[in-house]
Amino acid sequence: MGFSERELLARLIKCEAEGEGENGMKAVASVVMNRVRVPFGEYQRVNQGDIRRVIFQEDQFTCLKTSIGGVPNPQNIYNMAPDQVHYDIADWALAGNRLYDVGYSLWYFNPFNPLCPYFFPPNRVGSFQVHIALHCFYNPTSKYYDT
Repeated sequence: MGFSERELLARLIKCEAEGEGENGMKAVASVVMNRVRVPFGEYQRVNQGDIRRVIFQEDQFTCLKTSIGGVPNPQNIYNMAPDQVHYDIADWALAGNRLYDVGYSLWYFNPFNPLCPYFFPPNRVGSFQVHIALHCFYNPTSKYYDT
């Protein structure tokens, strides 16, 4: 794909968090950049600090899937044109900023429930950090170091 890193991040922000408000979009951008910058564990080993590898790592972001369960997914980064706010947040994140509340979170998800489970993903390598809009955010536990 010929998109720049800025374009890819802006599209991902729009697709993953457009309805979450500015803080929700900044939180998602922060997680992406945390994965780029983490000095240990799976994301460092697999992606080696490369934002493209982070974004395109298999099964990480629903917005990278053109179909889900055999059904077309029209809400994906290939179909969504970012607005200026998405570029602004991408630029903010690429400049080294991070939403303080998110900490060093490497994961987020929408539990479709007002409560966030304490551990995520299922292998329990992340512990709950903060709930922003509809998403729960998770910092790495010591178990993550061994991934």
